[in-house]
Amino acid sequence: MSSTIYDIAREAEVSIATVSRVFNNSSSVTRKTREKVLAVAENLGYHPRALAQSLARKKTKIITVIVPVISNYFFMEVLAGMQDKIADYDYDLQIFNVKIADDLLNQADHIMKRGWGEGYVVISVHLADSEWELLDKYNVPVVLIDEYYPGFDTISVDSIEGAYTATSHLIEQGYTSIGMICAKPDSKPIIDRRLGYRRAMEDAGLLVDPGLIVTGDDMERDGFTENNGYQAMTKLIQNKQPPQACFCASDIQALGAIKAMRDNNVKIPVIGFDDLEFSEYVGLSTMRQPMYEMGALAIEKMVKRLEEKQSDITHTVFSPDLVLRTSSPDFAGITKTKDKPVTS
Repeated sequence: MSSTIYDIAREAEVSIATVSRVFNNSSSVTRKTREKVLAVAENLGYHPRALAQSLARKKTKIITVIVPVISNYFFMEVLAGMQDKIADYDYDLQIFNVKIADDLLNQADHIMKRGWGEGYVVISVHLADSEWELLDKYNVPVVLIDEYYPGFDTISVDSIEGAYTATSHLIEQGYTSIGMICAKPDSKPIIDRRLGYRRAMEDAGLLVDPGLIVTGDDMERDGFTENNGYQAMTKLIQNKQPPQACFCASDIQALGAIKAMRDNNVKIPVIGFDDLEFSEYVGLSTMRQPMYEMGALAIEKMVKRLEEKQSDITHTVFSPDLVLRTSSPDFAGITKTKDKPVTS
């Protein structure tokens, strides 16, 4: 059972009111008493709820971003949009990294329960609905990017549509055996992209070969790395019946896949997913995500929720654009643009 301020008061031999004053940073508490109460609280593993603290302190005007890996190209683009947009408002950003591991929920909980922001933008942290529900107890504004939970504002790209479009394009070029390079199997973007790939194959009357849906062994950053793509493409090349073309779940994996093909003197059409900055320079065909725009929109949603206290939760879904370059045949340089994002 979690400790309470009653436990702290009893252990520190002070009143409940004194414990409350310590957590609210009141000047009426002596230094000795403050240190004693905080030491007991730390020993008991207690941290005051952000909401309870906020009643007795000024607003911080800080929006906290929770993100797995800042050095990831996708996150850098999203953060750039956030940083540029927040300049329009009287708020500051602070960024917390979390490590992709089994205790991801505990890491997010550790940040939120300390009240280190008036609101939280969470990027590509993939939890079960039951886990998001546990974080919902803090009653603070949360915007999710690249994830979905009914109780929070969300911003995402239609990964099913994107994978379907990429795979369908390869099918239209005459390829009937198409591989897919995945990342972490149970992450929502991968689940959706795998589904879109399967639908495109099935709608075209083509066989979905489970042996051609692969990922690498290196699952650092949930598998969204060059090394993972290299390992996955190597598996496809070594397959008894290698694919004629390949859809990659991310551009960074596609980059590794292209290197694996070069090292093995093999070349098949490849389409990625993201349209990162380097993609244009290596001639990578891809499904473009509006990463910068997603970051900017996250700030708009957060500020609106903080200042207007709107009650309606919104879910915005962008349609990705197919960008064709030299890594896939025909129509190189053409971008097929989708409709504007849908918000519900």
